[in-house]
Amino acid sequence: MLVCDTPYKLEHMGQLYRDRADCRIWQTRGFDAIKNQCGWGGYSTQDIERCALSARAVALIYNWWSWYVRLANPKSRMEAITSRPKLLSAVGRLTNHAGQSKILLTVMHESVEQIKRLVANIRTGIQHVSSKAPQLAKPERWVAMVRFIVDRILAAQPNSRLVPAALPSG
Repeated sequence: MLVCDTPYKLEHMGQLYRDRADCRIWQTRGFDAIKNQCGWGGYSTQDIERCALSARAVALIYNWWSWYVRLANPKSRMEAITSRPKLLSAVGRLTNHAGQSKILLTVMHESVEQIKRLVANIRTGIQHVSSKAPQLAKPERWVAMVRFIVDRILAAQPNSRLVPAALPSG
């Protein structure tokens, strides 16, 4: 048995434990996705520079995909094995008319309505950054997009899951 002194109330301890378990599950799933879905399972060359470059590219693409999927679905995470077929199964066509360019998507996946909602969320995020920050340099646009995504994630979290911050005892 482990005994500790904590300022948290007893009823909050269960939620803290569940949150910890949830983090461990998603950490394991994240590593699994990087290895099995993104190709970070190992390299067959002994050229360390090429291995490092490949590993960095996979990590960067995984990071971008994770942010893209959270923009599409801020309420919860989606695993690569299910999100990629949904979000990459459309055929797009660029059209130009009256000085406007539009991309028309034809969804080839059975979950059409869910995919439309996800794409609508992505469009909202892109429009937000385009309209609010057109004067920003490209790196600053990325920061604005990440802030937008994080704000959406936090807004989607139920307040009941929040545990009060630890207060100093005494």
